[in-house]
Amino acid sequence: MRSHRIIRIILFLALVVGCTVQFIPEVDENRELLVVEGMITDQNRVNRVRLSRSMPIGTLFERKAVMDAVVTITDENGIVTALIEAPAGTYSTDSLQFRGRIGGRYSLNIKTNDAEYVTDYIEMQPVPQVNSLYYEKVLITAAKDSNDMEEGCKIYVDSYDPTGECLYFRWDYSETWEYRIPYNVVNKTCYVTERSDEILVKNTSMYSQARVSKYPVVFLTNKSDRLKEKYSILVNQYSLNESEYEFWENVRKISQNVGGLYDITPMAVSGNIRCTTNPEEVVLGYFSVSAVTEKRLFIDDTFLGLPLFYTYCATDTVVGMLPETGLNTDYWVIEDYSDEPLPFWVITTFRECADCTTRGTKERPPYWIGD
Repeated sequence: MRSHRIIRIILFLALVVGCTVQFIPEVDENRELLVVEGMITDQNRVNRVRLSRSMPIGTLFERKAVMDAVVTITDENGIVTALIEAPAGTYSTDSLQFRGRIGGRYSLNIKTNDAEYVTDYIEMQPVPQVNSLYYEKVLITAAKDSNDMEEGCKIYVDSYDPTGECLYFRWDYSETWEYRIPYNVVNKTCYVTERSDEILVKNTSMYSQARVSKYPVVFLTNKSDRLKEKYSILVNQYSLNESEYEFWENVRKISQNVGGLYDITPMAVSGNIRCTTNPEEVVLGYFSVSAVTEKRLFIDDTFLGLPLFYTYCATDTVVGMLPETGLNTDYWVIEDYSDEPLPFWVITTFRECADCTTRGTKERPPYWIGD
């Protein structure tokens, strides 16, 4: 998941700090660092702050929820909003009681059993509408001496702030696609939704206009079934201040280059959370305050060279009668010819070939269009 990937990147950064000279940090292998993931927006929805502890070296990809903390958000007028913990380690606002506003300034405060953490007041910057979200077909391969071609597509976003107030942009996205099992089974059509784990940021401060043109959001290859039936992407656009832009840009650079611990030039990435009871304590993560706009794109097109994704499914043909045990547990029927003079069935030992709910849900999203 996206949050896990970002935590892994941030934990990596906590181990390598330096500039032009070699620096080997002293790391307490048993030290657990507080990790904060949180954002408030101007949308009428729940805002969440997740608290966890990094695990000692050797188990860095794990996380341990920080429970029973007191988490509050204070605005510039001194109004304090308490967040409620549910589930463990996740602290949320009530969408009926709290909503961020453009121009408002907010500070996060966290109290644990033995420490207190705080951010400076952060102003919520305005964000323009997404001007356009569109795709272009891309030729992936074209075999020599053949008309066989394979296509994918690239999705782009354009944005423009005529006021020049939003100079730093960030995007994330959620993908949903329909897929169909090519057999006459009960659970034939489902929908899969996945959130992005990419870090997408853009700085327009060096240009004469706060304009983003043809920014690449995602490249869809023909290796998955996203383009087989119908695909949709919802892109969220966020406004950033310069400090947060620098944070995400540095994390993005690290995420592209991380290999081994010493495979890249060490660099420091600081967040905006500090410990007031122990100023020397390192705190990981970032508390974001951002306005949001969004735009959805549907792709219902034909792409050349998409593979047959279910060629492995038919594992056996049973003639006469089905085995007395194992139906819908050890094997599944994907073709039923029991009405034939000599009845037979095509079966599979792969449940996903007979039941689309192993990957997605049969419930059609409310925003889905078309058949």
